[in-house]
Amino acid sequence: MGSKLCCNKDWVGIQIRFTVQGMFTLAEVASLNDIQPTYRILKPWWDVFMDYLAVVMLMVAIFAGTMQLTKDQVVCLPVLQSAVNSKAQPSISGNADVTPGFEATTDQDKEMATRTVSFESAPTITPDIPLSGTTYSQLQSTVSNQEPKNEKQDSSGRKTNLDYQQYVFINQMCYHLALPWYSKYFPYLALIHTIILMVSSNFWFKYPKTCSKIEHFVSILGKCFESPWTTKALSETACEDSEENKQRLTGAQSLPKHVSTSSDEGSPSASTPMITKTGFKFSAEKPVIEVPSMTILDKKDGEQAKALFEKVRKFRAHVEDSDLIYKLYVVQTVIKTVKFIFILCYTANFVNEISFEHNCKPKVEHLTGYKEFECTHNMAYMLKKLLISYISLICVYGFVCLYTLFWLFRIPLKEYSFEKVREESSFSDIPDVKNDFAFLLHMVDQYDQLYSKRFGVFLSEVSENKLREISLNHEWTFEKLRQHVSRNAQDKQELHLFMLSGVPDAVFDLTDLDVLKLELIPEAKIPAKISQMTNLQELHLYHCPAKVEQTAFSFLRDNLRCLHVKFTDVAEIPAWVYLLKNLRELYLIGNLNSENNKMIGLESLRELRHLKILHVKSNLTKVPTNITDVAPHLTKLIIHNDGTKLVVLNSLKKMMNVAELELQNCELERIPHAIFSLSNLQDLDLKSNSIRTIEEVISFQHLKRLTCLKLWHNKIVNIPSSITHVKNLESLYLSNNKLESLPGAVFSLQKLRCLDVSYNSIAAIPLEIGLLQNLQHLHITGNKVDILPKQLFKCVKLRTLSLGQNCITSIPDKIGQLVQLTHLELKGNCLDRLPAMLGQCRLLRKSGLVVEDHLFDTLPSEVKEILNQDTSITFANGI
Repeated sequence: MGSKLCCNKDWVGIQIRFTVQGMFTLAEVASLNDIQPTYRILKPWWDVFMDYLAVVMLMVAIFAGTMQLTKDQVVCLPVLQSAVNSKAQPSISGNADVTPGFEATTDQDKEMATRTVSFESAPTITPDIPLSGTTYSQLQSTVSNQEPKNEKQDSSGRKTNLDYQQYVFINQMCYHLALPWYSKYFPYLALIHTIILMVSSNFWFKYPKTCSKIEHFVSILGKCFESPWTTKALSETACEDSEENKQRLTGAQSLPKHVSTSSDEGSPSASTPMITKTGFKFSAEKPVIEVPSMTILDKKDGEQAKALFEKVRKFRAHVEDSDLIYKLYVVQTVIKTVKFIFILCYTANFVNEISFEHNCKPKVEHLTGYKEFECTHNMAYMLKKLLISYISLICVYGFVCLYTLFWLFRIPLKEYSFEKVREESSFSDIPDVKNDFAFLLHMVDQYDQLYSKRFGVFLSEVSENKLREISLNHEWTFEKLRQHVSRNAQDKQELHLFMLSGVPDAVFDLTDLDVLKLELIPEAKIPAKISQMTNLQELHLYHCPAKVEQTAFSFLRDNLRCLHVKFTDVAEIPAWVYLLKNLRELYLIGNLNSENNKMIGLESLRELRHLKILHVKSNLTKVPTNITDVAPHLTKLIIHNDGTKLVVLNSLKKMMNVAELELQNCELERIPHAIFSLSNLQDLDLKSNSIRTIEEVISFQHLKRLTCLKLWHNKIVNIPSSITHVKNLESLYLSNNKLESLPGAVFSLQKLRCLDVSYNSIAAIPLEIGLLQNLQHLHITGNKVDILPKQLFKCVKLRTLSLGQNCITSIPDKIGQLVQLTHLELKGNCLDRLPAMLGQCRLLRKSGLVVEDHLFDTLPSEVKEILNQDTSITFANGI
């Protein structure tokens, strides 16, 4: 029995140890103190020291907790008193033996008693049978008389008449009643306090609103430190200083000229020639071989440096607006200091309360027969030593926190000056920074001041201009630009430059270029060399407020025919755009309806006396009256309004020579009456509006030249019969509306060649369709048509017939009469076969037949051969 209990005890201890290890390990808890390796540059020595102290305190707490969970116990023995002896005691049966391991301790040898009351051998447990008073008195008298003799025979102590369960019960009762609470919970409190300190120490690295800024800063700082441009810029500065010293010693007269060149470079004007002047600066007057080699950056280094300038600029604008990082660091330091004071104040009072011996008086006399117990706490000495060690560590930690607070308030950390960097380099324009940006740089200086010096290079506009001048022309050579030249849809040679730091000089050597597109080039400058491009007639400026030299402007004014300008605000439109007197086409894409500018920029359009086409994609609420200044010669006006409701259109009445008018996405609900005054109008497009009724269509009869009417992507429910009065109409687009039928009046338009009613709710094709003898293109895709009338096939001039996504069940054989058919769409219907008469459509080929594969296979083989005759276009492309 004793062996079995011993095994059970060992098994319990193993389980406890595995449970503790399963809860957490030191590495898992210490990970709370971990930060990204790149953040170490923001960790001054005091933060690093406190991190190590926190790890040591964590080890102390976990060690104490592990020892307490696995080894901590209280061993209690009853105190024998006459008051207790007079009461009834549990009896011992005649054949039951009380285990020597449960004997009372004597005052002379408590240590021997502690060893005696161990649980390594299990006693034989018997029921407790009460003895009579006489029996107990006799037994007590015998024990008293023979006590010296028993001590000689059995030196393990006096018998207490308690069994194993009673001892376990008493030990557990006294553990909770007699032990001070701090002896039981010190490891857990130390662990909690340490975790709080660890979290507080690195909270600014984890808080979302500061973590992103810190991560971005560290990333940029590391790239700035390692960038080859930083080394080259500082090296060139040192080289320039040494050269200036030489010239000063030798009395060279080239110094004023050199200084003048540097001044021009630092503040380039709109008329300053481009990169070629500054490109020769480093080698023109200095016969030093090493200097020109420094000015050359490979493509990767140059692109990285240019990207870093932009990142630093944006990061500075973002971080300088607030001081959240600084405040959070101060708050977490204050919290750690307050925490240190709190821990020290209450912990010092409990050091002396941890003791080895305890007196326990549980109210369990009715269960054990004893009032008082003497207990020992086996972990008392260890816990006391660990507590003293913990208090010592906390004191050191607190003094470091106090030093941190002293450093935080000793100097203004929300201001940072690059004065030393400006003195040591030629970049005198490096600005001072403030708020969180300044605080982060102060923290970096505690790690290594070289980081801030290299970082300052990327805050200088002079440095950025040097980089652009050095790398742009080196990267974009004439051969590379020639490779980017392509042929556009109009078969013109076109060059598109996107997101460059400037316009390379080699661009203006492409004398045969027809179209030049400059997009997202904020510092674009057009020099006089553009006059070499005699074929240039079209220029695109997308978010590119280009500056033009006087000679270049004269060339553009006389030769440029088409200009596209895309902008965010009207102020971005270069002023010289409104002075291009020979301009024929102008495309303006951007916000013109700003409350600040009141469309002032468009007033200059009156100077564009040869303008024929004006395309405005904006958010206008009315057609500006100043557009009418070009009305006498304007033939095409396009307004795409991006969903803003166009309310006032009276200005259109003055545009008598307009032949093509597009008012798209203007939220129009009716056809504007101003349009009916445009007697020369030939093409009207009102796409993507909110037109519900077109009763005004009768007024189109006054527009004798109107041949194309596009009312697609609206909300039109029906077509009025008055449309028959628009006799010259050749193209009618009504797709993506809400039509349910087609009136017969539509089919009285004898000149109609194109009719598009796709994606409506039309259920049937009227029989009058056969009257349109000139019809060449019919689109009824996406409706509810189920039967094709035979009259449809009287339109023998049909070349395009789109019938897809309907409910058609069969195709009449009369389709063979459409001998000019080149495109037939039948996909998405309820067909089970195709008519063999398709073979008579001699211009129809497989590429122009849009149908499911299995339906195509139903055709006779000879018809398939006819359709497959055209091998230049594959079936896959046609489908």
